[in-house]
Amino acid sequence: MIRRLLLLGLLLGLAACETVNLSRDYDSSRDFAAYRSWAWAQPAFEYRPDDPRIKSDLTEQRIRSAVADQLDQRGLRPTQGSAAPDVTVRAYLIVDQRQDQVTTYTGGYWNGYWGGYWGGPAMAESRTVTYKVATIQVDLLDGKDGKLVWRGSGEQIMRSSPPTPAEREAAIRETVQKVLAQYPPHG
Repeated sequence: MIRRLLLLGLLLGLAACETVNLSRDYDSSRDFAAYRSWAWAQPAFEYRPDDPRIKSDLTEQRIRSAVADQLDQRGLRPTQGSAAPDVTVRAYLIVDQRQDQVTTYTGGYWNGYWGGYWGGPAMAESRTVTYKVATIQVDLLDGKDGKLVWRGSGEQIMRSSPPTPAEREAAIRETVQKVLAQYPPHG
């Protein structure tokens, strides 16, 4: 029973870690200062996997809104009328299922304060823990040649209990802000 509580504590600790692992890649030969306008690529948003349990118009709307706000903060403006954009933007929500091995140790001999030893034989129990990781990825493609010029992503362990709509909104905005904080690239 104690081992199960320790394992539960570890899982809750992992879920409580609200860190976002960020990564980026870009074409260093591009002049990012020349990019001033943007438009959504077609399709503008994709889910991976294409699973109806993940798909949500509300989630797509939140991510698209957060991306548009962050691009605006970086000086990129939506293309007006029929003008060609400098970059097109595509966003993804990717949900992966991952596993980790967790080993819990119990018992063992300990050296007491006065030099005496106590305890039983050490025992180790290993378990496989399955969890989900959500990744928001933003791709910027050159408006003229359609080639990928910048990619940023942020991944985070999903909580086991579903968040409220306000928590979802805040988490999406925070993740997209962190992802696009890496744009434009600085060497």
